[in-house]
Amino acid sequence: MTENEKTPARGVITETEAAPGGAGSRTALWKRRLFEAEAGLTRFVVETRGGAQLQNLLKVKHAIFESLPPGNGEQEWKAAFFRGQALMEQFVVAHFGHGQLAAWAASNSAVYAAVDSAPKHDAAVPLERLDHQAGLYGSATEWEERGADRAVLRIGHCAIWDYRELARARGVTITLASPCEYCVPATTAMITAKGLNAGHELTAGRDGHGCVWTAARDLPPSGTGHRPDTEGHQS
Repeated sequence: MTENEKTPARGVITETEAAPGGAGSRTALWKRRLFEAEAGLTRFVVETRGGAQLQNLLKVKHAIFESLPPGNGEQEWKAAFFRGQALMEQFVVAHFGHGQLAAWAASNSAVYAAVDSAPKHDAAVPLERLDHQAGLYGSATEWEERGADRAVLRIGHCAIWDYRELARARGVTITLASPCEYCVPATTAMITAKGLNAGHELTAGRDGHGCVWTAARDLPPSGTGHRPDTEGHQS
């Protein structure tokens, strides 16, 4: 090893590893998702004037941060994210009500939009993020359309359902009856945060639970079977 070839410190992801397709890209996305959810939760509590829940919020944060992996192992960060997500879902439902999940999801997506460097008003951008997220669990995905004006991503088998049961077996408390209860408003908000319109269709068949997501600069045309959700902020 030459003088310029220094070994990176333990726990540090290098630029090569963090690049798309690099060895550390999956771990980097797990970390990014945990940051967005935790920062979004704080933002949500502030915006709802939930000061009475400050002590409970700090307990949740402590439980999340005390068990973070010291290194960059993907499976360790996958478990850390899922446990943290489960703790935050439990906190929101218990102290604010199930109906506030969408508001928390929207807060998370505001953080995503603030820190994400990809351009707004490009329909492929938020669905590429969704594709990468689905891939973290090993979900089967297929692009039906992939353009700047309109993009459609199909998740044929959502493997989050499978991982939920593995996590439950490890003792993780699962609050929601279906992951879609959070994922649908979260994905909708992620798309609209990029100034786009969102539509979705939940599917179930031989391959299990799945969904089809549309992101578009204009509302999805009628007859697609993809239900429009909401319009993006055109700023």
